[in-house]
Amino acid sequence: MKVEGRCHCGKITYEAVVDPAKVSICHCTDCQMLTGSAYRASVPAPRETFVLRTGQPKVYVKTADSGTKRAHAFCPDCGAPVYSSAISDPPTYSLRVGCLDQRAQLPPKKQIWCQSAVPWSGNLEGIERIGRQ
Repeated sequence: MKVEGRCHCGKITYEAVVDPAKVSICHCTDCQMLTGSAYRASVPAPRETFVLRTGQPKVYVKTADSGTKRAHAFCPDCGAPVYSSAISDPPTYSLRVGCLDQRAQLPPKKQIWCQSAVPWSGNLEGIERIGRQ
């Protein structure tokens, strides 16, 4: 599936081809901190399909508890996340589903790092829903 994405301010735009069956939610504490939310929804895009159309992201390198280094790219103006990847010669780019125009068509298929999940994140039923602010 071809997807188009952009940062919040629109300075960075990109496109890629993704497999909707590979959308996942990560509950690790790094993803919670990097999103400012309970989890991060992402989908891998093979390197050969990812095309940065406009802008140049700023990259932050995070060293995981395992010692693995991971690049996190974001817009230098608005701070919106663009992707994460291996440091050198990445086989894939992990795209943030919320930044993709096709996000409604990309429901998650699995959850990882569930041991770190905040207790309320698994069931939002019963919480008041308001159509607009």
